[in-house]
Amino acid sequence: MPAAMPPAKPPEIPAPRPCPRSLTDLFMSFTLLALQGFGGVLAIVQRELVERKGWLTHDEFLEDWAVAQIMPGPNVVNLSLMVGGRYFGLPGALTALAGMLAVPLVLILLLAMLHAQFAANPHVAGALRGMSAVSAGLIGATGLKLSVALTRNPMPLAWCVAIVAAGFVLVALLHCPLMVVLLGLGGLGFVLAWRALRP
Repeated sequence: MPAAMPPAKPPEIPAPRPCPRSLTDLFMSFTLLALQGFGGVLAIVQRELVERKGWLTHDEFLEDWAVAQIMPGPNVVNLSLMVGGRYFGLPGALTALAGMLAVPLVLILLLAMLHAQFAANPHVAGALRGMSAVSAGLIGATGLKLSVALTRNPMPLAWCVAIVAAGFVLVALLHCPLMVVLLGLGGLGFVLAWRALRP
């Protein structure tokens, strides 16, 4: 008698991908993101959308952020439109945009009135300088965290590092216009990536 074949294992069904539960969830999430940012919310957005909520993968975030940077307007606002539109279409894009702008706009107007009265106070000026340093540190740390994706770039790592270094020198040291640097180095990166991907 031949041995009985073991029963075949049923195929594993992948776990459903995390996503916003509703437009309200989307609105509240982007409102909280906007309220956590000071001088830029890149670090907060990457941590919340990729690491905590899982609405975007690491690579999706990098791709969407790259597109958001070359579109007109604030980067994080462009990203909110793309994320909202991905899950709920036009209503989602508008809801995410409202979440990014509505409550922070009210707070900014209130803070502007307070700042007009206390701007000359040295303690206020010192606090703002301190927050600027914190913001710069957060953005730098996020840049380092996202740099691991360069290992999966179609271009050799040395080319990527050379373009990053050239961008730093042109903007930070030589004070070249950002648009010129983006068009020049961005165009160069596009051509090099296209050649690397070409069959």
